[in-house]
Amino acid sequence: MGIPFLQFGLFSSKGTRCRALRYFSSLLVALFCLLPAFGQMPDTSLAKSRAKHLQRGINLSEWFAQVYDPKGYTKEHFETWTTAQDIALIKAMGFDHVRLSVNPKPMWRGGAADQIPAEYLGYLDAAVKMILDQGLAVVLDIHPDGEFKEKLSGDGAVEEFADFWRALARHYSTYDPNKVFFETMNEPELHDHYRWNGIQAHLAAAIREGAPEHTIVVEGARWSDDDDLLFLEPLRDGNVIYNFHFYEPHLFTHQGASWGASWWHYLKGVPYPSTAENVEAAVGLVPDAVHQLAVRRYGAEQWNAKRIGAEFAQVAAWAKKWNVPLMCNEFGVYRKAANPEDRARWLSDVRTSLELNAIGWTMWDYSGGFGVLVKKEGIATVDEITVKALGLKVPGRQLE
Repeated sequence: MGIPFLQFGLFSSKGTRCRALRYFSSLLVALFCLLPAFGQMPDTSLAKSRAKHLQRGINLSEWFAQVYDPKGYTKEHFETWTTAQDIALIKAMGFDHVRLSVNPKPMWRGGAADQIPAEYLGYLDAAVKMILDQGLAVVLDIHPDGEFKEKLSGDGAVEEFADFWRALARHYSTYDPNKVFFETMNEPELHDHYRWNGIQAHLAAAIREGAPEHTIVVEGARWSDDDDLLFLEPLRDGNVIYNFHFYEPHLFTHQGASWGASWWHYLKGVPYPSTAENVEAAVGLVPDAVHQLAVRRYGAEQWNAKRIGAEFAQVAAWAKKWNVPLMCNEFGVYRKAANPEDRARWLSDVRTSLELNAIGWTMWDYSGGFGVLVKKEGIATVDEITVKALGLKVPGRQLE
């Protein structure tokens, strides 16, 4: 009978043989990628164990990313923006980890992505050591700007990013894997779920090459919202924690903000919980009918603890289905225009609901616009109502 493929002439020439081999190679890879769908999930017990170190955290922003100082990423900034006293205060409030935002762009300025400047790594090493010395875990969150993310639409940029991650992971591969975690990228802005899932799998593979023992944190496309996590199929790597961000509804959490939706800056004192009646004053702040309707809808939807709980129940069910650990490493309310008591109620409801669903959390952020404290001229003033909403303690005082 002969070989069936030869009967069909598939290997009748050198060119077609090569194409056939590529075809069958691609088919095998595709089938391997589908293994989770057939129930062949890897062992996730190590990631679940390590996720216990990431139960109550705070984001450290504007230190190694989002630097708005015109001088940029300087030695003075790295050494003064966040100090050992800040890290000790974070520990004293009861947090168990920090998420450290790191902009990758300055790290390969003027060189290849896999050749990270030793001087920059020295500053980052000092920051990581400062955190670890307080007994806190640290998530190294690669937190690029929008321009960097846009370039990921091209394959060359993805390869360069993978080179960077391989080198960075290798550098930190000797650090305690129970305390140092790697997050692929903050809030991808790709709307194509399939492309982001492929990119992230490639980045995770590069991280794993550099640091075989460490746990990786991954997220869904489109700014890491909880509904985008539901679209994500788990990686074949079992040593992974799955993550989402939660700022719903944005017209409450981002009221007064000058970025995002163009009309948020009109809003002030938007109430939480919301009812059809209590949003009318906020409706009057918005000049156009379309966005007035958005505020009225916020009231009609009755955002409260129950509504938030329904959101988290869905992602908890997704994690249970796939048997993977889950965390929410960003949530918060912009301080500028929100009523402090309503802000605290939202934070308390989110935090409580996350804990009820056994989801670790990391609030956004330490001392920025969403901060757990206000920092002026190097002096940190803890916001007691915020700390209490997080179920933590104001240093030097007992939690009521």
